[in-house]
Amino acid sequence: MCDHPHPKLVVLLGTNASGKSALGIRLASHFGGEIISADSRQVYRGLDLGSGKITPEQARTVPHHLIDVAEATDYYSLAQYQQAAYGAIDAIVAAGKIPFLVGGTGLYISAIVEGYELVDVPPNEPLRAELENLSLEQLVERLEKADPEAARQIDRKNSRRLIRALEIAAAGQTHAAGRQRKPRYDCLQLGLSWPKEILEERIEQRLRDRLDEGMIEEVAGLRHRGVSDLWLEKLGLEYRYITRYLRGEIGTLEELRLQLGIAIRQFAKDQLTWFKRDRRIIWLDNTKDYFQEADDRIQEWVNAKVT
Repeated sequence: MCDHPHPKLVVLLGTNASGKSALGIRLASHFGGEIISADSRQVYRGLDLGSGKITPEQARTVPHHLIDVAEATDYYSLAQYQQAAYGAIDAIVAAGKIPFLVGGTGLYISAIVEGYELVDVPPNEPLRAELENLSLEQLVERLEKADPEAARQIDRKNSRRLIRALEIAAAGQTHAAGRQRKPRYDCLQLGLSWPKEILEERIEQRLRDRLDEGMIEEVAGLRHRGVSDLWLEKLGLEYRYITRYLRGEIGTLEELRLQLGIAIRQFAKDQLTWFKRDRRIIWLDNTKDYFQEADDRIQEWVNAKVT
């Protein structure tokens, strides 16, 4: 008998409003671990309410990594995230603690779990300026010609990812070049899900709470500090719709809430579709105590030996 050759990593994932952040904090605190965020918007400073970032009080409960590591106007690539996450995970393991990767950005989680050898192509500003004037359909058409494999696997509703894929293709790289796998960790993936009706209620309540807490003012402040409307649109969901509201394209607060609620529910559905492709994910039973079930799973996994 011998230990698994790879360091152990707990992955806690789920849709928007699933409660993964709170459960992650509770579990990491219980096990004396630390958390690595897997959220593509929480890496940016100033994107707080809109990204569902933990509060300062929660941050003091257990150490968090990969939050507030870039300015809102910075370019921060998947490859940068992967390398920074690797560094944080390895440091936590070296300190004798359990790392917890917590979030809902499927691409970020896959980059760590699968160990993709990513291509880090720098931004091509002239190309981006050209591509930003194209529709989603036009971007997809160009990507189908430039890199058919990337076009088959990418989220075709996400202009930011489409543009990035075209940028990589223009640099002479391909989707396949960034999909060679070399997993670095022994991962236990735990998923949070709720029945559709309950999740929709959670999404609606969280949206109302964040609007009350100042999410519109947050976006207005970002615009005032020079973050462009184009960039806010690319960030999607809360930042996209509130920017449209501030420009007068959405007439009332109630209409903003309705449109944004629909968009968040659709996004949560897309998140679940992404995660369901990975059959290694253990979905916690929403009729039971999430914490107790996760605790039992982690204890069994941490103590397991392999031949």
